[in-house]
Amino acid sequence: MNSFQFFKNLFSQARAFAPRFSAASALLIGMFALGLATRAQEQPAHDPATPEPPTQDADQRTDTIPSARLTLKSAVSQALQSSREVALARLQASVAEKSAGITRARFMPNLYTGSGIAYSNGFPQTPGGAAPSLFNLSYIQTVFNPPLRGELRAAQTRTDIQRLEADRVRDNVIVSTASTYFELANVRHALALLRKERSSATRIMDLTRDRVVAGLELPIELTRSELSAARVEQQNLRFEGREDVLEAQLRDLCGLAPDRRVILADQPEMLPALPAAGQADQPLPELVSLGIASSIELKQAQLEYQARQQHLHGERGGYWPTVDVVGEYSLLSKINNYDKFFKRFQRNNLNLGLQITVPIYSANTRAAVDFARANLSAAELQVRSRRTQVENDVRREARYTRELESGREVARLELKLAQEDLRVLQARFDEGRAGLRDMEKLRLEETTRWLAYIDADFEYQKARLELLRQTGQLASILQ
Repeated sequence: MNSFQFFKNLFSQARAFAPRFSAASALLIGMFALGLATRAQEQPAHDPATPEPPTQDADQRTDTIPSARLTLKSAVSQALQSSREVALARLQASVAEKSAGITRARFMPNLYTGSGIAYSNGFPQTPGGAAPSLFNLSYIQTVFNPPLRGELRAAQTRTDIQRLEADRVRDNVIVSTASTYFELANVRHALALLRKERSSATRIMDLTRDRVVAGLELPIELTRSELSAARVEQQNLRFEGREDVLEAQLRDLCGLAPDRRVILADQPEMLPALPAAGQADQPLPELVSLGIASSIELKQAQLEYQARQQHLHGERGGYWPTVDVVGEYSLLSKINNYDKFFKRFQRNNLNLGLQITVPIYSANTRAAVDFARANLSAAELQVRSRRTQVENDVRREARYTRELESGREVARLELKLAQEDLRVLQARFDEGRAGLRDMEKLRLEETTRWLAYIDADFEYQKARLELLRQTGQLASILQ
């Protein structure tokens, strides 16, 4: 149907209402309808199977603002490099390693030297019980000390716990960055749709106002259209505020300057495919096994149990003797009356050998063993509890992901149905058998379905991220 025939049909329909309003009014409404119909023909419906990319209108408001273009992986990489939490976790792992080194130093050679001078009146001695000397050199090294060895092994194991903690913090930063990235992309997509919805709501309100003036509608219909337009405006303002918050949060995560605009290069649906072992539709036993094998929290609990086991083994060795290698050299002087109290004075003196301490009865060792045994029992219960919790978390997250995937599919089909309804009504409108207001209302319905699909897709993406984290696949995919 050409434009002349289309206009003729619309004008004829308008003239049908001539008893209720003038021909000039009918002509005005017909011309207004023709303009809207032409615009509607130029706006094809969206395809839900391939969601359109978020419009970057907000990113192009001005060319003077410096911008940063981020893909999902580049955002994650920058966030890990600039994250204070990750840096702190790595420092804490380094602190744990250095702390274990303090205990390890007891089993390494330790050499001390010193010098001093003192006046002696009577028998030569110092407050520590050693002979006063002009120069002395002491050597000590622990060779066999089971409690100290157990403490060292436990400290080394706890160093591995801190390294795992750094991995856990890393995964949390990845999830936070990816979630913020996806939500910002969805919010910008929603804003692009809301701008179209606001235009449709305004056209409906204007058309309803004209019909009320012409006596074709009750005034309450105008109020309804104004309310719909106000709701669209309110939703638009809410999304704009959320966009500002998310953009600032992503800048902070990635270490970008506060005045830089963030341009997203990837879309929410561009999350890399889940590995075969991490798919939500895999059998639950496989997912649970994968979660148990890769759970950082469970590994930490198991390492803590191992550390306490090593500590108990060391404390039990407290009933055995301890052996230290000791040595001392001293340079003596006659001014300390050595020649008066000893038959023979020797200036250079050296002592070297083993110091063996044999415990005959040690109440401290017995108490330490009981304490270590109680700690080990508590750690064993914590491992069992953590294992059960990991199993339940993986099962719950897998089911939740499937539910969200199903909800996402429902939202997609609802959007597809709204688009098909819009196409049907478009054809009827082209034939002059549908009104403009019906067209705009259905266009508003399509936008509403788009927003529902965007929300469902975002919730599904977040659940996928959490499932990836729980199955240990997150870092390998997004780094």
